[in-house]
Amino acid sequence: MDLESLRSEIDAIDDQLLELINKRMEFVHLVGELKNISKAPIYRPEREQSILARLKDKNSKMHGRLNDKSIDALFLELFAVARNLELPEAVAYLGPEASFTHQAAEVKFGATSKYFPISSIGGVFREVQKGTVKFGVIPIENSSNGIVSDTIHGLDTYNLKIVAEVMIDIHLVLASIADDIYDIKTIYSKDIAFEQCRNFLQDLGLNEVNLVPVESTAKAAKMASREPYAAAICPDIAAKMYNLPIKFNNIEDNNNNRTRFFIISDFENSPSGNDKTSLLVKLLNKPGSLVEFLNDFEEAKINLTKIKSHIVGGESIFFIEFNGHKDDLAIKNILDKHKDSIKILGSYIKEVEDI
Repeated sequence: MDLESLRSEIDAIDDQLLELINKRMEFVHLVGELKNISKAPIYRPEREQSILARLKDKNSKMHGRLNDKSIDALFLELFAVARNLELPEAVAYLGPEASFTHQAAEVKFGATSKYFPISSIGGVFREVQKGTVKFGVIPIENSSNGIVSDTIHGLDTYNLKIVAEVMIDIHLVLASIADDIYDIKTIYSKDIAFEQCRNFLQDLGLNEVNLVPVESTAKAAKMASREPYAAAICPDIAAKMYNLPIKFNNIEDNNNNRTRFFIISDFENSPSGNDKTSLLVKLLNKPGSLVEFLNDFEEAKINLTKIKSHIVGGESIFFIEFNGHKDDLAIKNILDKHKDSIKILGSYIKEVEDI
């Protein structure tokens, strides 16, 4: 086959894809009408994950050229387009634009959704609670810096549910319009990013320049783009947004630096068979209360994946996670027994074992 013949074949396949996608959207529309009658949410993470798992399995059996990440990228965007055709639902995230939280939001909701950057985690919770937006995206923990206290406070304060989780690998770059990095006199970034790149800065002697902490790594890129002898430590997406040349990639000290995010909304997920549940637990201040609570899970052979203690409003509180759905019989019995001490934050598709 010559080049033109191959291109003609590709064009014909694209025409078929267009027809099939439009046909899929027609069926999505019919499902949407049924959901409008039943008041069911359009976004069903457990249904989407079931589709992806089936397609990946089929792709493997047919020895397709796509890998799992490619299938996720194609079909998650298709899901997002379908949802927005039926009912455009706005998404709030901890901003600014081009932050890691923005990236996490786009992983779940695609490029076509309507996004609102919010300046604080509490603000994201408020806007979802008020109904200004349908979904919120906030960080819950980082592999280097632990649990995000503001998110725990929001989960305790607001009557919202965790409906999904997302994991993002955190990679940082050094970007600058300076021709030579040794001409750099100022580096902008978030204070935590300076800590995460301490070895890199020391190795290149850049720890001697003026390190200026700002509110976000995206703002750092914006500021560095305006100064000839400044640089930013930021995500590559932020550098590209402000046309800031990247000098070094992956400059973080820990190559396994990851952040986990929650998607919050006002509905609950049905069981998927591969779920995780998050709780906040406030126990009586008496010896053995925590042991007694945890023993019930051990006796039911339920795997606890996380137990973290926090002080919220001067009160000790435990953030606990385990494998399973809150409506699973063995789990439901435990939760009913301790209903006065717990707040069920949500059951959702398990994306990762732990951070």
